[in-house]
Amino acid sequence: MSLLEVEELTLQFSNQTAPTVSNISFHIDAGEMLALVGESGSGKSLTALSLLNLLPEGCSRQARQLSLNGKDLLNLTKLEQYALRGSAIGMIFQEPMTALNPLHTVEKQIGEALYLHTKLDKNKIKNKTLELLSKVQLKPEKSFLQRFPHQLSGGQRQRVMIAMAMANSPKLLIADEPTTALDVTVQAEIMQLLKQLQRELNLAILLITHDLPMVRRYADRVAVMQAGKLIEEGATGALFENPQAPYTQQLVAAVLDQTAPASDPNTPVLMQARNIEVAFPTPRTSLLRKPARFKAVRNISLVVRKGETLGIVGESGSGKTTLALALLKLLPATGTIVFSGTQVQHLKGKTLRRWRARCQVVFQDPWSALNPRLTIGQIITEGLLVHQPSLSSTAVAAKLNAMLREVDLPEEFQHRYPHELSGGQRQRVAIARALILEPQLIVLDEPTSALDRSVQHQVLGLLQRLQKEHQLSYIFISHDLQVIRAMSHEVLVMYRGEVVEEGATEDVFQNPQQDYTQRLLEAALIS
Repeated sequence: MSLLEVEELTLQFSNQTAPTVSNISFHIDAGEMLALVGESGSGKSLTALSLLNLLPEGCSRQARQLSLNGKDLLNLTKLEQYALRGSAIGMIFQEPMTALNPLHTVEKQIGEALYLHTKLDKNKIKNKTLELLSKVQLKPEKSFLQRFPHQLSGGQRQRVMIAMAMANSPKLLIADEPTTALDVTVQAEIMQLLKQLQRELNLAILLITHDLPMVRRYADRVAVMQAGKLIEEGATGALFENPQAPYTQQLVAAVLDQTAPASDPNTPVLMQARNIEVAFPTPRTSLLRKPARFKAVRNISLVVRKGETLGIVGESGSGKTTLALALLKLLPATGTIVFSGTQVQHLKGKTLRRWRARCQVVFQDPWSALNPRLTIGQIITEGLLVHQPSLSSTAVAAKLNAMLREVDLPEEFQHRYPHELSGGQRQRVAIARALILEPQLIVLDEPTSALDRSVQHQVLGLLQRLQKEHQLSYIFISHDLQVIRAMSHEVLVMYRGEVVEEGATEDVFQNPQQDYTQRLLEAALIS
């Protein structure tokens, strides 16, 4: 008998005619990792929450069987449900910054999980907390216990979440997108930690993710969901080698395995930057002393060629975005920037505004980058009102319709608002907003990191097509090396504000010279 048995589970909201999750069945054995994969909205997270009966208001669950270690989960009292959560079943949520209480220290967050289920005294709780920190490879020090979530890195916050979930030795651990917002090296560390806990404690893990390369490396079995239905299930190796359902075939095909495009050294240079440095003042420690300055970007030079892509990779905090903002003159910096033969570091006023029309940016999160109060049409044409105010309303409408077609969106979408679009559709709107000004250079700052793999594949294909049709130059910032390899002609590898390696992308990927680059490639499973 399996540890977790789910038979004919259906979840339905009272205000909807069709169920959100329909009649799905699966099981998980002790010591096994089952990956539940599918696009956003397929019902993965809702299925996981149903195991703990943490469903949103108005959502009901029905099942022929829902049991953990032989115990029925459908008819528990409220007290029994409270006892189940955090003891028999632990959960790691997707975004640790919102899942952790910002007003509580690490000690209090983990200690609370212990106290609610064990009623241990303070000394025993502290000792157990230190033991848990050691188990998740964090420093078991009293100073660390007193830190707040904002004082931790993304990887440290996720490890604290794992410590909380493992505090009471659960039999089943639910990991809902546990590495989505993390760098590739930290992702590998977190997944290796989960596999270690799985082996040592004979722990069953339900891994919810849309990262198929991760699934292929770590999961024992895979269950594929589409539109609330379980359409395929099987051993990981067999499913990836021979997917049966058309949707699974589409997901597997969406995994990026493209090699980098070749760069042509004879291609004209669009932008050249030399000795770029960006420094920020550190907090003042004395009224009499001038505050020190922290160098976020150190002495970086680069070249962007016409119609080509320069990829910039590195961990969070390496200075990738800071460098891009400096190149766009959105941050004060020292050094020289030459764009199409014009030195731009001293441009001001109207001259600077005209130049900025030639350089546009697409941000990481399309939800926060789009004004929720404006229609899609207003968002896309907003730049025209600033840079081309003499255009007639007829000309603006024509440009808008042409741009919607360019990014494969229906023209009627111009009357919708951002919340009415999917993540991939919102990112297409952000691309259209940048493209409508006919720029020569677009900075793409993690433009696909918030998207599912299949949607990511579509957006990258769109960017490649637009680059060829309009001879666009891209600066592509990402910590996803598969994406960089598929998109970039040349690459810079950044670490702590410096470029540690650069060159033609395929040369760097096939023959990395620096230890840091080798670690990045190893963590990303790139060979």
